[in-house]
Amino acid sequence: MTQLLILCVEDEPEVRDALVRDLEPFATAFQIEPAEDVADARQVVEEHLAAGGRLALALCDHVMPGTSGVDFLVELNGNPATAKARKVLVTGQAGLEDTVKAVNRADLDHYIAKPWSIEELHAIVRRQLSQFVIEEVEDLLPYVQVLDGPALLAAIRSRKEQE
Repeated sequence: MTQLLILCVEDEPEVRDALVRDLEPFATAFQIEPAEDVADARQVVEEHLAAGGRLALALCDHVMPGTSGVDFLVELNGNPATAKARKVLVTGQAGLEDTVKAVNRADLDHYIAKPWSIEELHAIVRRQLSQFVIEEVEDLLPYVQVLDGPALLAAIRSRKEQE
């Protein structure tokens, strides 16, 4: 089974730690990796891909030193190896222009405002990862208990009917 990655790009250590901690329920089926900036995120993704894994979800802050989160999401969208990953902007500071850029050029899947509620974060991540695995993964059974079980089971039934 290909190891699927959840990437958390956040420059503030306390926020990054909180995000990783809040994503812990997904750790049984996904590798969760933090990155402190875009350069670090590029390295994490490169190493994961080189090991045969895939990027499933990128949760990215917008305002960071150097490259912005929106520009990184655009970069991911332009790379065939990461384009199908679900992309979520987690920020309290993206203006309308940056948000429109993220939607139009990065194929942004969702926007989470800081501070987030853990219930909202779990619901969004579960929905995004469920959509990713339904579209991109052959064997859905390992994800049924962690993600949207009914949606995954429906996809399994649908696939069997098409055989």
